[in-house]
Amino acid sequence: MAQLTHRLHTLARTTTLAGIGLGAVCSLFSTHASAQAEWPKAKPVTLLVAFAPGASTDIVARSLTQKLSEITGGNFIVENKGGAGGNIATGQVKRAAPDGYTVLVHSVAFAVNPSLYADAGYDALKDFVPLALGPKTPNIFTVNPSVSAKTLPELVEEAKKTPMSYASSGIGTTTHLSMERLKTAAKVDITHVPYQPAAAINAVVAGHTPMASTSMPPAVPMIKAGKLRALAVTSATRSPLLPEVPSITEFGYKEFDDYTWFGFFLPAGTPQAIVDKLNAALNRAMESQDVVDKFAQLGMSSSRNSAAEFGSFLRAEVPKWAAVVKSSGAKAD
Repeated sequence: MAQLTHRLHTLARTTTLAGIGLGAVCSLFSTHASAQAEWPKAKPVTLLVAFAPGASTDIVARSLTQKLSEITGGNFIVENKGGAGGNIATGQVKRAAPDGYTVLVHSVAFAVNPSLYADAGYDALKDFVPLALGPKTPNIFTVNPSVSAKTLPELVEEAKKTPMSYASSGIGTTTHLSMERLKTAAKVDITHVPYQPAAAINAVVAGHTPMASTSMPPAVPMIKAGKLRALAVTSATRSPLLPEVPSITEFGYKEFDDYTWFGFFLPAGTPQAIVDKLNAALNRAMESQDVVDKFAQLGMSSSRNSAAEFGSFLRAEVPKWAAVVKSSGAKAD
């Protein structure tokens, strides 16, 4: 009888513990589902920008926060965390809780840095959920009006005869790497002079370097003011903002389709339901006419894309830029 009683007590205790365990699991799933259901109203959603205030990435983020708040009913805020070419902010978001409340806003440098730095601190294809591709702008080759070359082929021929230098927005930026691609394709040597993004254009306007490879936003006002002459954009087709400027593909460089782009990322493990909600909100925000107009003024454009489509785009961009970094020998300081 004692043994039977002991067994009954053991069975009861086991059943109780199992019930508690099952209850805990159910509670966990319930809490998780509840968190997804209430997103983004539990707390502010932080758009962590990988660069300083005023940078193009920052402008993109701040152009969307009010729209995102209106669309979702949540509170979206911008926080800047510059440094190490964007790697500091990237590392912070990588370590953040995958709950949809911390979003990384980065540039194409997100795809370049893992090959540019000895240790960028992240894997671009494994540590994040690609959320949405934001606006993008082709890079552009410009010269000081005193340069005799009126076209890109003329500039290449001139550079083969006379030593020439070019300014870019910094080592490892796509503005630098696009020019390195041209140098390889055209079999010409033009000396690279890296600047801070805003300073590169000014260096050419002032005549410190004859040529620049930059993104379009800082170049367009100077081109329209006659302080720079545009030779080509690095996209496969012409830019609507400067339709008179040829695409580099028109000169026979068929492999070019280079952009400075901006993107949104979440920590790996973020629930798909939140990814879908935030992707839809970002697309709606970027389709707002005032946002479209603002991006257009900066030479940028965006198009609706899913998280899966951005993931496919990123899987092509990472090896593309890795190959250019390797061939150019570029390394971050």
